[in-house]
Amino acid sequence: MSRFAKARRLIPPLAVAGAAGGALYYMYRPRNIPGYEGPVVPPPIFGADGTFKLPRFPRVKSRLEQIADLKKSTSGNAEEEYDILVIGAGATGSGVALDAATRGLKVAVVERGDFSCGTSSKSTKLVHGGVRYLEKAVWNLDYAQYELVKEALKERTYFLQTAPHLSSWLPIMLPLDRWWKIPYYWAGTKFYDFLAGSEGIESSYFLTKSKAIDAFPMLKQTDLVGALVYYDGAHNDSRMNVSLAMTAALYGATVVNYMEVTGLVKDDKGKLCGATVKDKIAEMDGKPADDFGIKAKCIINCTGPFTDGIRKMDDPNCKEIVAPASGVHIILPGYYSPGKMGLIDPATSDGRVIFFLPWQGNTIAGTTDEPAVVSTNPLPDEKSIQWILNEVSHYLSPDINVRRGDVLAAWSGLRPLVKDPKAKNTESLVRSHLVDISESGLLTCAGGKWTTYRQMAEECVDAAIEAFGLQPKPVVNAPRVSGTENVDDGANLDGTCQTHRVRLIGAHGWSRTLFIHLIQHFGVETEVAKHLTESYGDRAWTVAALCRPTDQRFPARGERISQLYPFVDGEVRYAVRHEYAQTAADVLARRTRLAFLNAQAALEALPKIIDIMSQELGWDKKRQDVEWKETVKFLESMGLPQPMLSVTRKQIEQGKIDWKSSLEYRMYSRHDKPVDEEE
Repeated sequence: MSRFAKARRLIPPLAVAGAAGGALYYMYRPRNIPGYEGPVVPPPIFGADGTFKLPRFPRVKSRLEQIADLKKSTSGNAEEEYDILVIGAGATGSGVALDAATRGLKVAVVERGDFSCGTSSKSTKLVHGGVRYLEKAVWNLDYAQYELVKEALKERTYFLQTAPHLSSWLPIMLPLDRWWKIPYYWAGTKFYDFLAGSEGIESSYFLTKSKAIDAFPMLKQTDLVGALVYYDGAHNDSRMNVSLAMTAALYGATVVNYMEVTGLVKDDKGKLCGATVKDKIAEMDGKPADDFGIKAKCIINCTGPFTDGIRKMDDPNCKEIVAPASGVHIILPGYYSPGKMGLIDPATSDGRVIFFLPWQGNTIAGTTDEPAVVSTNPLPDEKSIQWILNEVSHYLSPDINVRRGDVLAAWSGLRPLVKDPKAKNTESLVRSHLVDISESGLLTCAGGKWTTYRQMAEECVDAAIEAFGLQPKPVVNAPRVSGTENVDDGANLDGTCQTHRVRLIGAHGWSRTLFIHLIQHFGVETEVAKHLTESYGDRAWTVAALCRPTDQRFPARGERISQLYPFVDGEVRYAVRHEYAQTAADVLARRTRLAFLNAQAALEALPKIIDIMSQELGWDKKRQDVEWKETVKFLESMGLPQPMLSVTRKQIEQGKIDWKSSLEYRMYSRHDKPVDEEE
């Protein structure tokens, strides 16, 4: 055989080996994984003189100072007029404010409730492209759906880069009950990896039945043939929203919660030029709250499910574009799932997808998808709760009794699906999100999902600049968000969109070992230190400093507001002083997440929250009573059992609640004798 013929015979095996080697390298190559970088700012250390200097973070204007700035816009001074007034401070509205502020525009954002008090705090807590959406895109040959998944995967990375303390990678298991499903879902998850490209963390992988049970011991073994595991992002949604709003405030945006828009103002040509607003906190304090005006070149409507309410202020005859859908989630104890792995059921009894995820030490399960009526704080219905429990029981081991009494909290979030008012078929829903400008100049940004909030905000500000002739400019003397003078905050604020680079409050000095420094300096418990750094990033230094000394050997600081969870007293003070918390529900639900984790524990912590906030905000007895009633009413929407709604503060403080009538009390053995005492 000739040398040439031998060489030709070697080509196929060499090609196969090369392809296999290339695939292995791609899967296991070393990568700089988003969210795993070291801190931009090193932790503080003891100086040569023995002193320990905490970071000096820039101050955010107080809420009253922000309100004063709003009023200046109608003073007649053109420099005080806003380029943009954003209505709504959920994920999209806060994102728009941050985008506009970092482009050098003068922007204000007002919210009639609290930041993320609606849909933005009631999500599944995932930051994902959507494996199910990708499946639909492939089967329906839908390129638009494919593009949506690809764009969402890119946005997923920005979460990890701009707020690594609030976002994390989460492996999610897909149990398989048929052998033919292995190659089908393996191909799907690998395609998902491929689309993520360098935006991903690890490649998806297959687990045999025994390995799947080892990773997820609660899984039902019947018919199980194996499982696939892929990676997506998870985050703390309301804390992300609050961080967006407060970062926007640091960059010069005027940010005010509990400021309700009561009307829109038009000039003599019928074009919008401002809005009238009213301070709801003044009303709650029993003080006069007159309407006042805000002047702006552009009005942006980012009110989610309440979009049509603002649109009808502009044009009472406009067609409604929001088709709200209710999504119910429940919280179960942490023992229902492993601490570091979630699960997805892509084919429930009625064809919907259900997620089962570890979150903040507990387990979140959901969601449903039902047509709904727009309302504030909708109640989770019992039918949806039972459906979720029933679906959960199908893929958990039959020896695990899934009980209604194990539901620690439940809520209903409204997803604002939208229709395009300018489309030929006005009844068809928009695939992703909508940016629309009315004849009078109301710019509406609606639809979408948490993962794509930043992209929505970018498109919205782009549209405002083009339509209203706004002039972005470089931001000079940008605030040192990191709290240091010698570290650049990471983005080149040249007047273009930089929100994919702008790190949020808390991100600069965060690292996975920051909690150790917190323990060593302040003497807080390990669980508390981890929670503080994962919720506040480098601002955990300030939160810990606001915790009162305990006069104990250990912990030296940090009085828990609930013995079951790592939330501490310093968080309440920080929420009031640095994050515009104005009500007890703001703290229980959106600064800490106690109400979302355990509604009854939130009720038990309520007296302590009210006491601390009263010291900070000077509440009188009347306002304290209002807070008690309003917060208990809010906790009903978080799944607080009906018998608890009539409990008084005095009963809580004196420990005189009759738990014996509760479902939870009857679930546990309280009177059985030890086995060795049985006759």
